[in-house]
Amino acid sequence: MTLAKSLTRVALATAFLLLIPLVAMQFTKEVNWTLSDFIVAGVMLFGAGLTFVLIARMGDNTMYRLGAGLGVAAGLLLVWANLAVGLVGSEDNPANLLYVAVLAVALVGAFVARFRPLGMSNAMFAASLTYVVVTVIALFIWKPTGAAAEPQVHMVNVVGANAVFAALWAVSGLLFRRAAATGTHSNRQLA
Repeated sequence: MTLAKSLTRVALATAFLLLIPLVAMQFTKEVNWTLSDFIVAGVMLFGAGLTFVLIARMGDNTMYRLGAGLGVAAGLLLVWANLAVGLVGSEDNPANLLYVAVLAVALVGAFVARFRPLGMSNAMFAASLTYVVVTVIALFIWKPTGAAAEPQVHMVNVVGANAVFAALWAVSGLLFRRAAATGTHSNRQLA
C-alpha cells in the first residue's frame, strides 16, 4: 500500500473516531467537547496513526508491526490519560509532567536504534523501566503542596493503572525482540 493511501486511511479513521463524541453530544449533556478538545484529539489520533504507518513500514513481519502498534498505542494512551485525568492524582498534579520522560526515552531510543527490531526492543524496555521509575518518583518522592495535593489518592488504583501502562511498553519490547529473532530487516524506505 502506498504512503498516500495509508495516510488517507489514517485521516478517515481519525474523522470517524471524532464523530463518536460529536454524535454523542447531540444525545447527552454528559459529553461536552469544545472545539479545542476536537482539535487536540484529532492531532493526537492522526499523529499516532501517522507514527504507526511510518514505523510499521520499516519492518517486514507481523511481530514488528504488532510491536510498533502497541508502542504507539502505549504512547497515545499515556498522553491521553495524562491530559484527561492525570496518572498520579489529578491532571493538575505537576508530577504528571515527569511522564514526558517515558516518551522521550522511547523516541530517542527508536531513533538511536534506527528502527531496527532489536534496538526497538531495547528502547521499549527502557521506556517501560522509565515508566516505573517515574511512577515511583511521582508517588513516593514528589510531595506536591497547595492546590495540587490530593489527600485521597487511592494508591492501589494508581499503582495498578501505572503497572498496566508499563506492561504495554514491555510487551511491545517483547514483540520487537521476537521480530528480531525471526530476522526482520529494517532497511525499508518511508515512501
